[in-house]
Amino acid sequence: MQNEHNLPWRGSEQQILPICEELGIRFVCWAPLAYGFTTGAINPYTRFAQGDFRQYVPRNSPENMTANMAVVNLLWDWAVRKGATPGQVSLAWLLAQKPWIVPIPSATRTSHLLENIGTEEFAFTADELREFTTALNAIPVRGERLPAPVLALSGVEAPLP
Repeated sequence: MQNEHNLPWRGSEQQILPICEELGIRFVCWAPLAYGFTTGAINPYTRFAQGDFRQYVPRNSPENMTANMAVVNLLWDWAVRKGATPGQVSLAWLLAQKPWIVPIPSATRTSHLLENIGTEEFAFTADELREFTTALNAIPVRGERLPAPVLALSGVEAPLP
């Protein structure tokens, strides 16, 4: 099974992940770094280039981004605490959820690839994972994860032949 899943959007936890667990299906999460948001490289002052998909994501509007920076601040706190980067903390959290959850982060630069690979050096203890998740759950994320026309197609199944 493949679907978007990341710190700001965890909608898969409601129905998809329980089904995957019940049936023994691996879950591959795309956009595990929330289109760069959970790397700490994007902030309310970021302006995306013409044609960049992220400029149309409601979660990335300046007003929503300001509110959503609480997620990034949490990641920075843990990155400093654990000697990692915010992106590594984000990926490590996903990897710690279930052994059958596999994030597939993209890498537009070699440095991104090396940072993603460096996540292997990071691990949450059970107590740290609970602490981080509790703090994450307390943060309300504002804005939809996709533009309205794309979101309208999300969750739509192909008809059987």
